[in-house]
Amino acid sequence: MRWKCEAAYDGTEYAGWQSQPNGNAVQDFIERRLAVIFERPVRIHGAGRTDSGVHARGQVFHFDGDWPHGAARLLVALRVGFPRSLQIISVEHVGASFHARLSAVGKRYRYAYYAGHASPFEYRYYWSLGRRSPDVEAMNRGAAHLIGEHDFSAFGANPRDGRRESPVKTLRKLVVTQDGRRIFLETEGSGYLYRMVRSLAGCLLDVGIGKLRPEQVGEILASRQRTSLVATAPADGLSLEKVFYPEMADASVPPDRAVIESEP
Repeated sequence: MRWKCEAAYDGTEYAGWQSQPNGNAVQDFIERRLAVIFERPVRIHGAGRTDSGVHARGQVFHFDGDWPHGAARLLVALRVGFPRSLQIISVEHVGASFHARLSAVGKRYRYAYYAGHASPFEYRYYWSLGRRSPDVEAMNRGAAHLIGEHDFSAFGANPRDGRRESPVKTLRKLVVTQDGRRIFLETEGSGYLYRMVRSLAGCLLDVGIGKLRPEQVGEILASRQRTSLVATAPADGLSLEKVFYPEMADASVPPDRAVIESEP
């Protein structure tokens, strides 16, 4: 039996998503709980790997395990024993062809800036800009150069695990909005290179404060070369909001899905 799950977490105190020798990654906490439930080691497969300090509202993972009691009881079992910073939102029985990473057709990320110094209740979710007050309109003019299908090599970084992927991605949305001192970059695309969203956030901030011209974003993109002109924004402000999948009807699998009443 294959189970698709959605998790939310505050990444501040975790060593990222991927399992680590120190056992302090999000994956480690979930796998330890599953080992208790199933009384054997259970490996999970995530939709993507968030770095240390990066948050998620909609991280998706799957695992295989025989559980005859239905999704609702599995969700209850999974919501026991985690730190308050990690929560399972939903559990769904899916067909064997589903894969959290390979079946995904897109992702949505949000990056949050604070024009000033964020309060102690918010600082871990924002990049506090201090005295810098970016021009959001200029940031959006720079972002316009990135919409569509492009080679985003100039905004990627070499992944630590050495895994290679195509640098050609399609951005369907990249927009910056402002609500008082809070500034949000939201992006949706077919996929993202390692640290690509944080690179976009850093580059567009430099446009907003006048360090780069909006049209330079297009020039950097066209170069396909990572340079010092592209700054990497801190992890604190980044959140994986949603992973998108095609409608995958499987008549052999009856509908069986459980969701917590109040999602984060």
